[in-house]
Amino acid sequence: MARKQKSDLSRAFSEDGEHKTHIGGQALIEGIMMRGKLNWAVAVREPSGSIYTEEHDLASGKQKNKWMYWPLVRGCVALVESLGLGYKALEIAAMHAYDDSEEASNGALAPAAAADDTPSTDDGGAPVADGVSAIAAADAQQGEPASEESGGLGKGAMTVSMILGLILGIVLFVVAPAALTNLIVGEYDERTVLWNIVDGILRVAVFIAYIWLIGRMKDIKRMFSYHGAEHKTIHCYEHGLELTPENARQFPRLHVRCGTAFLIMVMIIAILVYTIVPLNPLIEAWGVPDGFLKLLLVIIVRIIFLPVIAGISYEINVKWAGAHPESPVVKVILWPGMQMQYLTTNEPDDSMLECAIAAMKMVVAREERAALEKEG
Repeated sequence: MARKQKSDLSRAFSEDGEHKTHIGGQALIEGIMMRGKLNWAVAVREPSGSIYTEEHDLASGKQKNKWMYWPLVRGCVALVESLGLGYKALEIAAMHAYDDSEEASNGALAPAAAADDTPSTDDGGAPVADGVSAIAAADAQQGEPASEESGGLGKGAMTVSMILGLILGIVLFVVAPAALTNLIVGEYDERTVLWNIVDGILRVAVFIAYIWLIGRMKDIKRMFSYHGAEHKTIHCYEHGLELTPENARQFPRLHVRCGTAFLIMVMIIAILVYTIVPLNPLIEAWGVPDGFLKLLLVIIVRIIFLPVIAGISYEINVKWAGAHPESPVVKVILWPGMQMQYLTTNEPDDSMLECAIAAMKMVVAREERAALEKEG
């Protein structure tokens, strides 16, 4: 009965050539996290060569907090949820990927994986950068997480690293471009449209330069290969093929729902949103003087409107584009983000594909069990 159900699901996946799955993932330190509607699973390659696996159920808050899944709002929820889940997955990976001698030198790289998320297209599932109330901290199904004393990066260090990463992100992608734009263009209210365009271009340039630079590091190169393995495995599943390294290897390492494409979309939408935000009347009404105070107001408004931009970007990149990946319009809109994936993904080897497949199988198995329980 179970075998027949699995076959039926596979045929359903391939009816239109490609199933628009809700499952997304994230590259980790020497591993992969996959997430579906009901659970999330981690597979990490240990120093011994074996694959450590762990899965957790998800508790959806949709029934109690339906407003969290309204259009635009769900994008903001998705961002917070993704960060929270990514933190948990990175912590697990840091505990199992390295032995004690490697831990100190490699553990600090964990936060760099946070952008490798392939968002979900399901309202109750996980999307990008994929509130926190929707994340369940259930007991592991295939093993308890290691304690801080057993090795890996401690919770305190992970928290500090994540906070520093967020601060660095704001400085690099909000403060620095704004300050540089002020030097190039002049005061914000003098040439607002040009100011926002230059600021947006600089933000994208800084992002590309940052990705290119960290991509030169050995450990990040491997993480980008795991990112490619995640995409290939999701492609394989979407095409209804058996999840094997041989089948997954044939697919491209780019994916329309990648977090990289989402971030590029955020930067593009930001230019439009910041241009139409009526900031100049506030500057005039409050009598904000030229120089530092005016620039500070512009930066604060940019940070405040980030949730709005994330919500709009989510609706375009995940809900609409994710549901129509073959549309010519979608391909044009997402082209910049797709090209960026050539920097954030590398070709994986079979051992990386095995990790991605191990995580994917746990998610798929959980959903198949739920489907059987619902039927009978």
